[in-house]
Parts: sequence; structure tokens; C-alpha cells
Amino acid sequence: MAFIHDDFLLSTPAARRLYHEYAKDEPILDYHCHLPPKDVAENRRFANLFEIWLEGDHYKWRAMRAHGVPEKLITGDASPREKFLAWARTVPATLRNPLYHWTHLELKRYFGIDELLDEKSAERVWEQCNALLAGESLRAWGILDRFQVRAVCTTDDPADDLRWHRQLASSGLKTKVFPAYRPDRAFLVHQPDVFNSWLGRLAEASNTDIADFQSFLDALKKRHDAFHALGCRLSDHGLNVCFSAPCSEEKAAEIFEKARAFIPVSPEDQVEFASFMMLFFGRLDAEKGWTKQLHLMARRNNNTRRFRELGPDAGFDSIGDWPQMDALGAYLDLLESEGALPKMVLYNLNPAWNYAFATMAGNFQDGSIPGKIQFGSGWWFLDQKEGMEWQLNALSNCGLLSHFVGMLTDSRSFMSYPRHEYFRRTLCNLIGGDMEQGLLPADYDLVGGMVRRICYANAERYFGLPL
Repeated sequence: MAFIHDDFLLSTPAARRLYHEYAKDEPILDYHCHLPPKDVAENRRFANLFEIWLEGDHYKWRAMRAHGVPEKLITGDASPREKFLAWARTVPATLRNPLYHWTHLELKRYFGIDELLDEKSAERVWEQCNALLAGESLRAWGILDRFQVRAVCTTDDPADDLRWHRQLASSGLKTKVFPAYRPDRAFLVHQPDVFNSWLGRLAEASNTDIADFQSFLDALKKRHDAFHALGCRLSDHGLNVCFSAPCSEEKAAEIFEKARAFIPVSPEDQVEFASFMMLFFGRLDAEKGWTKQLHLMARRNNNTRRFRELGPDAGFDSIGDWPQMDALGAYLDLLESEGALPKMVLYNLNPAWNYAFATMAGNFQDGSIPGKIQFGSGWWFLDQKEGMEWQLNALSNCGLLSHFVGMLTDSRSFMSYPRHEYFRRTLCNLIGGDMEQGLLPADYDLVGGMVRRICYANAERYFGLPL
């Protein structure tokens, strides 16, 4: 039997029935990813397996470093073929790492390859995949069509001009591609060089003379409006801890003027400024009925030498361990108290905090829509079988799994769509196990209906994208 077979990860008859009859054929709504809009707009053709599979994949880079592969063969100047062969030599060492599952799922689903990848099979895999990549079905649009991706939400800075999204809006692509508003650079007053450079781009994108704090806010709102016009219905923030310190508009304006004049801003001032801005962004989202996403607990760029050499998102990030609930609860409460709490998805990267996140979400459900505040799926280091199960169990025990909006890729790679299959198999195995033990009724219309909605329909209803 092939390693990736029809019942992969499905350990009981109930799990198999749930997956094959209720989950497998549902479309995908990829509501948070990092796909480059340019690659989608240009219907990118990938020249070889390195480009589509290893280019920018810091999950694989971390594994290769741990296996003793020199940086030249990871992010250095080695050829694409040499880098792929180095990855192939690494794969057998990834047993019990989710990369082993993902690697073989991806080879199976994209290229029909059942062979295990290792040093012996590497050349055959390289040649076979490269030949298939020359066809239309594995260009960007073909991939989205193959995996029934109804919509993709990319991750975009307010200073982006969105020209690729405008091009996509008038293209013939069946998959809808929308921007998502990620204004994290608006908080960087403690890095005035970076902040002022970004303000120049924001001024250009918004056609605004950013002369003072009010015009700064006006520029951000103009971009929020422009994103909305292109179908955006989600915002996103990547934070260590949610910002929620008290800060008046007058104080925020003073801090802005300091940063604008390249005057150093204290850590305390930076937190206060970011806290004011988080409330500002929350109000914008609530006014338009958007969903705000908070990605919390990532400790980024730990290796300073490598950060200076390679920049961010190169595989030197890890799980953080900061107290979360006081700040998060205060932020949600401030917005709730003024009637400006938008729909929100809370993502937690540290599993020790899962139950705290799940119970915090329950504090701010208001009966307006099912699951207004979501405890989001396992992400980054937790988007594997065990991490998904932890999140599903915490959500089930403290909230309503039936209204969960399901999985997302959170990926820069067009090879990541089997992550949805991996999630669906994990979900069905967990729920099917409960059915086999008598913990859930053997009513497939009831339980299977819930599974089907988690795979797609809940997300379509919740996010309200203009599909």
C-alpha cells in the first residue's frame, strides 16, 4: 500500500465515512495566506520543483539546517537542482515531523507520485515533476482550479498600491482573490527610519500629504476604503501581545510628531501609540463589517546574525511565552464598551494558552451572529495533527465547534493546498473516534453536517466575502 492512501490518518470506520462522504469534496476558502498577488495575476509558471516547493519555504529551511545542510544549499547561491537534492536527502530525517506527511501529500496531489522521497528517488522525482510543471495545470491558476479554491485572501500593507489585485478583479480567473489589510508598520514609531520610509509609500498610495497625525489617520482610512472597494473584508495583525494601554489622541499625536522628526520614542510611548492605533483600526473594521485577525505569540527573528544576513521570514522564529489575557481582554472590552467590536479571529501560537484563548472568545459573543469571536485554527508551528487536535479540543470544550470557520493555509507557497486535506482528515479522525466511542451519536446527517460546514460553509457565511 502507498504511504499516502485513501484512508491516510483515518483510523476508524466512522472517520473514513465522515471524510469521504462529508469533507473530501468541499471547496476551499483560503481566508488567510501570503501568496504573492503578482504570481497569481501573472498566472506564474514555475520553472522547476525548487521554485514551486522550496523557494521561500522556511519550514523546510529549518529542517535542512537541523540536518546539517550548509546555508549555501538552503538560501545561498547553489543551483535550484542542488538545493532540491539537499532537501531530498533531508526528507528521511523528518520522520514524525509534519514535513514528512506534507511532503508526500504534496507529491501525490500535485504530481501523482507515490514514491517516498529520498536520495535514491530524488533524480526521478526532479525530472518527473519538472516535466509536469511545464503544463498549464500546474501554473498558478491551474493549481487554484484543481483544488477548488473559491477565494484567496492575501496579506497586504496599506501602502501597497494593489495594482495586482485590480488586475485580478478584471481577469478571467474563477477563484476570487481579495486583499487583506495588515497595517503593522503603522506601529513602528520606535524605528523612525523604517516608519518614515513607510509613511512616504503610504502618502503616495493614498494620494495624501501626511503633514500631521490627523492626515496620517486619514491616509490609513483612505486605504481601508480602497481595500474594501476591491472586496477586502478582513484585516490582520501579527503581534507578540495585543496592544491595549490607555492613550489619548493628543498623546498619540505627540508621539507621531516625535517619530516624524526622527526623535527616539520610548518603549512605553510605542506601546501607547500602538494601542491607540489598534482601537482606530478596530473601529474601521467594525464600521464596514470586516473581520479582524490577531496572530499572537510568535517570537520572531531570534537569531540576530542570520536576521542581518537573510532578513525576516527565513526560519529563525519560534513560539513566544508572554502573558496574554489581560491585554487581549482589555482590548476586546474597550471596543465592546463603545459598540465597535468587529468580528474577530484569535490565533494562538503557544498551546499552553489554548484554553485561555478559547474562554476569552466566549466573553464577547453577543448573539448578533454565530461565533462572532473565533478561536482560530492552529497556525505556524501548530498547523500539524497534534496542534490541530489541541485547538479543536479546546474550542469544543469551551465554545461551539459547530460554528468554527476551519482551516487556512497561512502560506507563501502554491504547494500548500493539501494542508486543507490534512486538516479535514485530522478533524474527521477526531470526530469519528468520538462516534466510535459513543461520545457522539451515530447520526451522520447531524455530525457529518457539522463537519461539512466546518470545511467550507461556515467560513463563507462568516466572512461575507463578495463571492
